[in-house]
Amino acid sequence: MRHSFAILSFRGRRRRPDGFIIVAVLWILLLLATLATIYSLYVGKSALALTANDAGIETELLVSGGLELAAYQLLVPQKEDRPTHGEFRVRIGRANLAVRYMSEAARIDLNEAPKPLLAGLFTVLGARAPDAERYAERIIGWRTEPKAAAQDKETSLYRAAGLSYLPRGAPFAHVSELWLVQGLPPALVERALPFVTVYSGQPAVNVLDAAPEVLAALPDMTQDRLDNLLNRRETTTAAPKSAADILGTDEPAATTKGSNAFRVDVHIRFDGGRHAAAEAVILLGSDNVPYQVLSWRDGGDEMPIQSRVIGSR
Repeated sequence: MRHSFAILSFRGRRRRPDGFIIVAVLWILLLLATLATIYSLYVGKSALALTANDAGIETELLVSGGLELAAYQLLVPQKEDRPTHGEFRVRIGRANLAVRYMSEAARIDLNEAPKPLLAGLFTVLGARAPDAERYAERIIGWRTEPKAAAQDKETSLYRAAGLSYLPRGAPFAHVSELWLVQGLPPALVERALPFVTVYSGQPAVNVLDAAPEVLAALPDMTQDRLDNLLNRRETTTAAPKSAADILGTDEPAATTKGSNAFRVDVHIRFDGGRHAAAEAVILLGSDNVPYQVLSWRDGGDEMPIQSRVIGSR
């Protein structure tokens, strides 16, 4: 009996390591399964990130292609024959592009426009005439170099308002600086942004391309004159030689010429149904430097960027 018990006990002690090994193997398998799950999730997320990144790169390349084609259309004619606006459609790779461009001369340049034109825009957008005059003065004060010999009036206004900054005392770097000009109502700034620029480089606006709101801002513009102007530029086939030909009178703030800066809108439709859009302002250059990108917007607020030279070798 003792012998049998000893054998049974011996056999029982030999089976314990087998159970321990089985449990250890199960834990290892569970750990491997967990690691495999984590790895699969990581691979899936990485694939999604790479896909999104690839889509972003593809969109940027297509927009760049649209800008280059627009610049090509603008640079082929002689400068005096260069169009001030245009549009075209093209297919690149797996996408269809619709491209429109217009000279920045269609907008009011914050750095060059005279006071009456600036005040006229604010009046058109709903400001009372005295307030519009004051807003125009603030814009001119922002862009004007302060006087060195005497206390600058504009600087005093910003300090009295308790602002943490002073006027630039130099040209606007971007239209977004309009938000910082002391005394301008935010709602009025928001309404004005689609009609202003800092890239035109000229005090006059192109009456052939400008929006009705910009045309209405011209000094002494009445509703009847505005309606007549809009009708004439819609029905006249031959391009007028001067702004006076279409306005009927000389107006220093009006022109029929464009600028070297163009705003280009690129709308992309991919074969799979995805859409994308971007807007850029380009500055045409010489033969060695076809154009530079001055600003770029793709779904957010337009931001200035360091000028990128395109086409140079």
